[in-house]
Amino acid sequence: MRPARPRTKREPTIALINIVFLMLVFFMVAGTLAQPLDPALDLVRTTDLEGRAPPDALVISADGVLTYHGTEITSAAAFVPRREDEAGPEVRLVPDRDLPARDLIRIARELRGAGAARVIIVTERGLQ
Repeated sequence: MRPARPRTKREPTIALINIVFLMLVFFMVAGTLAQPLDPALDLVRTTDLEGRAPPDALVISADGVLTYHGTEITSAAAFVPRREDEAGPEVRLVPDRDLPARDLIRIARELRGAGAARVIIVTERGLQ
């Protein structure tokens, strides 16, 4: 006769799977990630607007020429005003689409090195 082995109790994995599934269904029904827009709401269309740089932005053309209010700037460092009594300003950059990324990064580093607190790159974003 064989010695009797102690029986191991099985874990109720099916019950655990059922609970997890029910929780998943509950959260999918009860929670919404974003409130839906009102169906009567018509959003503003901006496709016909003329694209224009913000008035306080430094514009960089595809060949790397910097302009501010239509005036050519000799260097990025010359653009940032130096004041000892206040923190550096925020500088907005509007790069041309064809400007190489390495040139954009170089100019942004020059602006930060000259004392700009933040360099903000203004881009076009389309909602299709």
